[in-house]
Amino acid sequence: MRSMVKKIIIYSMVGIMQLGLGTAIVKAAPGPGGPHPEQYQQGRDRDRDQDRRIQEEKARREQERERRIQEEKLRHEREMRRRDHENEKEWHERQQRENDLHQKRLNEIDKAVLLYLLLK
Repeated sequence: MRSMVKKIIIYSMVGIMQLGLGTAIVKAAPGPGGPHPEQYQQGRDRDRDQDRRIQEEKARREQERERRIQEEKLRHEREMRRRDHENEKEWHERQQRENDLHQKRLNEIDKAVLLYLLLK
């Protein structure tokens, strides 16, 4: 008798669980009042527009980065030339300082781009 009661309880619980699972599936399925294909298309269009804007922003940032690097290279090249009033020692000292400054500025440009990408 005890085994019969245990079996009834177990089978009842399994049935209740199946009923709950079936109800969840029915609720999750789109019914007659669900989204229409036009709504899916609008969502895809919106996503496509957002992706396009993101790509344009990336391209603009990359162009800005390239422009800043080019400006820094031109500035560096100008500063590395020897000046008429400098002797050899002064020129080499200034070259060393300029190389350090140049590397620091290039690193700052890259950091600014990375910071923007991380914060976005």
